[in-house]
Amino acid sequence: MKAIQTTIAASLADVELLVRAALKEHGFGVLTEMDVAAIFKDKLDIDRSPLKILGACNPDFANSALTIDATVSLLLPCNVVLETVASGTHVAIADPRELMSDAKFAELADEAARQLTAVIATLEKA
Repeated sequence: MKAIQTTIAASLADVELLVRAALKEHGFGVLTEMDVAAIFKDKLDIDRSPLKILGACNPDFANSALTIDATVSLLLPCNVVLETVASGTHVAIADPRELMSDAKFAELADEAARQLTAVIATLEKA
């Protein structure tokens, strides 16, 4: 799957703070979060490297998408994945142009992708 992504030379905890601030700056809020490593440890007794999924949403984009086609709710919220890698923390955001490939979503998906790309650019400047 195509993603809008970057790797930041910092810990997952530090990058998560930056990601949350960058999302807010660009009109997104975090509605959900899953600490996958903690869940795997608790439920499966499996140790894995840190991995966190933040469910981000921009209410204006979500409302516009749902107005076009209510089944887009299957794609909400937008996943922002933070994963510890050797060089720091990898941040990947699902590309809305991939998820909403129908032409009726083209303009909205392009604008959402622009804003999510701006989130990544903000992280890279930090």
